[in-house]
Amino acid sequence: MKNTKPETIAAQGLGWIDETTRAVSLPIHMSSTFIRDPDNQYRSGREYARSDNPTYDQPEAVLAALENGKDAMLLASGMAAATACFLALKPGDHVVIPKVMYWGLRLWLFDFARSWGLDVEDIEMSDLAAVKAAMRPGKTKLVWIESPGNPMWNITDIAAVAEIAKKAGAKAVADSTVSTPVLTHPLDLGCDVVMHSATKYLNGHSDIVMGALVTKTEDEYWERISGVRSRIGGIPGSFEAWLLLRGMRTLFPRVKLACANAQKLAEHFAKHPRIEAVLYPGLKDHPGHAVAARQMRGGFGGMLSIRIKGGEAAAIATAARVKLWKRATSLGGTESLIEHRGSTEGPGAPCPMDLLRLSAGIEDAGDLIADLEQALDGNA
Repeated sequence: MKNTKPETIAAQGLGWIDETTRAVSLPIHMSSTFIRDPDNQYRSGREYARSDNPTYDQPEAVLAALENGKDAMLLASGMAAATACFLALKPGDHVVIPKVMYWGLRLWLFDFARSWGLDVEDIEMSDLAAVKAAMRPGKTKLVWIESPGNPMWNITDIAAVAEIAKKAGAKAVADSTVSTPVLTHPLDLGCDVVMHSATKYLNGHSDIVMGALVTKTEDEYWERISGVRSRIGGIPGSFEAWLLLRGMRTLFPRVKLACANAQKLAEHFAKHPRIEAVLYPGLKDHPGHAVAARQMRGGFGGMLSIRIKGGEAAAIATAARVKLWKRATSLGGTESLIEHRGSTEGPGAPCPMDLLRLSAGIEDAGDLIADLEQALDGNA
């Protein structure tokens, strides 16, 4: 049907069924290889699972539809998806990244990508003047955008940065893991590719590791990324692809409830006597609130951070006292997670050591607030 809402697309998986059995849930294809025709052709369109897996078709089509993209591809992890965007470049290419971003990718860029020739520059991506100053026309090939930026939840004006990148002849790629297609469409805002750690909200059940990319156009850059996936072999398993589709069917209600819970948590603890600051773009005094309100629809995400008075020791002690919140890394699952992020990121990270990163799940907000309250009370 024309004008089908994205909520319907996700819930019905585009309405695909198995034509052989009429099942509403498509089968999992486990085969690693496919039969050639007698004349040595592959008229089925399938050759080998490393480059083409039938179980990928539906989740990739759903994700492309949700992001208003031309094509999508699944990869073995969020890191596999993110690094493929850089591995598709050439030695000597200049790339611009934000100072506040997923730390694992930042480390890879400085420790590994630089070693084979990428020129990596980090800037304050929320400062458009800094973005313009960093551009080297003809040399800058990729601008990496992450908004909200993990774990400080800085907001980048995606449309403005994408336009700056375009004028410099660079690709704009957005990590939209936290925002999800429920809240933001980076391709509509001018980006060329959008990346997701599908482990997080897209799957939403903390039971797979996967990444995904969606492109606006099937151009040479996209073909190079596809080649990276196939030749390096960074592909997910068939069962994991099927689980991703299952998770995406409930994407919209899960994300909307997580957003509502995060907003309640942020507002409740904004003036708490044992909290130095609450970092959440849904708060009106957040420096990026106006931009976030313009480019995020229906909520400000399920992620927030709190800075604890008393420093690192008080933050770790607070996390130790929670009963309902789960002390674990990652985000975007049905359960709420709390993490002393500085311990994970280590020395040199911009993350303050008094910071606790919170992933609001879909539990009762009152229960989550009460549990965090009692954990904070122990700092008295």
